[in-house]
Amino acid sequence: MSEQHLVESELSSETVFDGVLLKVRRDQVRLPNGTSSIREYIHHPGAVVILAFLPNGNLLFERQFRYPLRRVFLELPAGKIDPGEALAETARRELREETGYLASQWEHLGVMHPCIGYADERIEIFVARDLRCDGGQALDHNEFIDVIEMSPEEARQAVFDGRITDAKTITALFWLERC
Repeated sequence: MSEQHLVESELSSETVFDGVLLKVRRDQVRLPNGTSSIREYIHHPGAVVILAFLPNGNLLFERQFRYPLRRVFLELPAGKIDPGEALAETARRELREETGYLASQWEHLGVMHPCIGYADERIEIFVARDLRCDGGQALDHNEFIDVIEMSPEEARQAVFDGRITDAKTITALFWLERC
C-alpha cells in the first residue's frame, strides 16, 4: 500500500539552537495537499537501552536523577551514541561505564522512537547475557547512578504500579517475551 499521499517534503531547514546534546531545527515543508507549513523538532544523536541479565535471571536497573522532571527515575542501563560509534559498541560501553558489568553475549532486538511528534531520536534495544562484574562503575564526571537488580516479574509490576514510567525502559521490557 502506498503512503506517498502522507509524505511531507523539506523545502528549507535551519538550526535554531545548537546545544551540547540537542539541536533544534525549524523546517519549512510542503504538505501532501501542496500547501506549506513549519515543522520544529529536536535532532538527537540516538541512544541504546540494555536488558542486562544477571546469572540469577534478574535484570540490572539504575536509579538516576533526571533534571527535566526533577526526580529520580528507575530505568534500564542506557546511553547516547557517540559520533561514529557502532551501536553494539555503544551498548557495551554504556553497560560497562554505568554498571561496571561486561557481557559475553549480545543481541540487538529492535528500535523504538520515543518522541515522534517533536524529535528524531531513536533508541536501539539490546539484550546482554553472561554478565560478569568488571570492577565497578566508570561514570562520566557528571553522572550519579545507583545500580540495583530486579526480577523481570518485579520490573513488570513496577511499570504497573508507577515506579517505572520511563518510556525506553517500558518498551524494552515489552521485549522480554522474546528473550
